[in-house]
Amino acid sequence: MPTLETDQLLAAAVDACDSKKAEDIRILALDASESALTDYFLICNGTNDRQNVAISDEIEYRLKHDFGVYPNSVEGRRQGEWVLMDYVDFVVHIFLPETRAHYGLERLKKSATQLTLAQLQTEIKARMANLAKARAKAPAKTAPTKKATPVKAAIKKAPAKKVATKAVAKKTTVKNPAKKAPTKKAAAKKSLAKR
Repeated sequence: MPTLETDQLLAAAVDACDSKKAEDIRILALDASESALTDYFLICNGTNDRQNVAISDEIEYRLKHDFGVYPNSVEGRRQGEWVLMDYVDFVVHIFLPETRAHYGLERLKKSATQLTLAQLQTEIKARMANLAKARAKAPAKTAPTKKATPVKAAIKKAPAKKVATKAVAKKTTVKNPAKKAPTKKAAAKKSLAKR
């Protein structure tokens, strides 16, 4: 069963194909019993090899920019005759018209269900509505209350006692300053005073 994210990625890829004037765009929802490798085939064709490369570039750019998703692998981009882009959950096939007619992927996958972009978008909206309902029904998580355990309370009090003893020690040193050795200036003043 394809996920919501897979359907959104596929819809964006179809839109990218359409924006680069790809012809005969078809979405095949593959039967899970026949194809355990992927959920969808997106098949289209351009009029020449340069257009096929432009279509593949646009798909890659859109999915990377909008979703942060890169293709697992891309094959045939240099020749442009048949560009295959593997996004794991769906595979994009961009053909030249003659190559598409020769291989006939649509004929090979007879058990696959053809979808239109409108059907895919309707499915996405339905899944998003179900997701919103599920989130609304889920109880809100409450933050756990923090209770101080006796061990933690003892640990917190221990440093405070150490600080207090240090403060007492500082006060005693200030009250009873140790006698310092006379400095050079003090010795000079005493010698001047004697003269």
